[in-house]
Amino acid sequence: MPKFHYIALDQNGQETAGDLDAASEAEAINQLRQSGLYPTSVAAEGQGQAAAIKKRAKTTKGKAKVVKVGANAKVKSKSLMIFTRQLATLIDSGLPLLRGLTVLGRQEPNLVMKGTINTLADNVQTGSTFSESLQQYPRIFNKLYVNMVKAGELGGVLELVLNRLAEYQEKAQKLKNKVVAAMVYPIIVMFIAAAIMVFLMMVIVPRFESIFEDMLGSKDKLPELTKFVIGFSRNMFEYKWYLLGTLVGSIVGWRMLAATKGGRRWIDSMKLKLPLFGDVQRKTAISRFTRTLGTLVTSGVPILQALNITRDTAGNTIVSDAITKVHDAVKEGESMVAPLESSGVFPPMVISMVDVGEETGQLPEMLLKIADVYEDEVDNSVSALTSMLEPLMIVVLALVVGVIVMALFLPLIDVIKNLSGGAGG
Repeated sequence: MPKFHYIALDQNGQETAGDLDAASEAEAINQLRQSGLYPTSVAAEGQGQAAAIKKRAKTTKGKAKVVKVGANAKVKSKSLMIFTRQLATLIDSGLPLLRGLTVLGRQEPNLVMKGTINTLADNVQTGSTFSESLQQYPRIFNKLYVNMVKAGELGGVLELVLNRLAEYQEKAQKLKNKVVAAMVYPIIVMFIAAAIMVFLMMVIVPRFESIFEDMLGSKDKLPELTKFVIGFSRNMFEYKWYLLGTLVGSIVGWRMLAATKGGRRWIDSMKLKLPLFGDVQRKTAISRFTRTLGTLVTSGVPILQALNITRDTAGNTIVSDAITKVHDAVKEGESMVAPLESSGVFPPMVISMVDVGEETGQLPEMLLKIADVYEDEVDNSVSALTSMLEPLMIVVLALVVGVIVMALFLPLIDVIKNLSGGAGG
């Protein structure tokens, strides 16, 4: 099929340039018009005018960069969330899918996402379904996304499904941000506390040790607390490479453990049992499970397929195992209640609401209500956790620094007392 070079104006009157494959010049112009472009110059590859258009196209594109994306392309969840919301809004406003993709492709600032959207538009234009096109990028559009779009296409309610997807992504992102905020704060404070302690022990304490030797002459005259701090400082300095190696080895060992099936299960189990953070992790897992399953079933995805997708996106192997048991029970025509109860992950309130949902035939609506309740619970738990950790971490940091400072100033106080006593005598 011949290649045509073109220069065209978009709806904003801005000039854009490129090339496309078409059987004839008339078909090329028709494709451009269907994409919402108004061609000003079109010429087939090899014609005299084509060279001039290509030269003009380079000037028109300016510094624009075209990125070709492969199957392993990946973008941030925030970029995908914005794309879904914008596409849902455009289609809901009456724009055809192809037109909506073309508009978003032109204005997308993220180069990888821009290349992805343009490829999706090309595939849809050549006759592929939207869900088939999405499957080319599994690292951007997961099974949940693809299957919901497929269900929307089959049911003729793509705009409704995209709105549900956008709402799901926005709530998932909001929940993730809350949990990350709760986890990041204590990690940062602990890191700062460790950095301060290392600095004091490796830099400040050795200098004071030499001062004490000059002033007192003997280490036996030092207070016990000062001796302990100085000894700890010396050990840190002498064994610093061993300590660093232990730290690196612990990190590598943890990652290796997490890479194994048994290790991952043990880690996920411990996450749910942690004293302060376990409650947040559990509520987050329940909210994600109910929100995902409820959104899928509401969008027309079959329950067994929805359970498989939910299991793959659970984010915790303990919860995934529970969902597998639920899947097996539903496959045999049984209720979801028994496997949920036997898992030990889901509290009685969730099990009761699922039971009521099954009996009344309103399981999807009930699942979404559970998700709303537990998202509020996560919000409250994160707020309570943060308000509890702030003073606790400050006290710990103050104790660490205070003990070291006290140990360094006790000998100085004794020296000052001795000097004052000698002057008085």
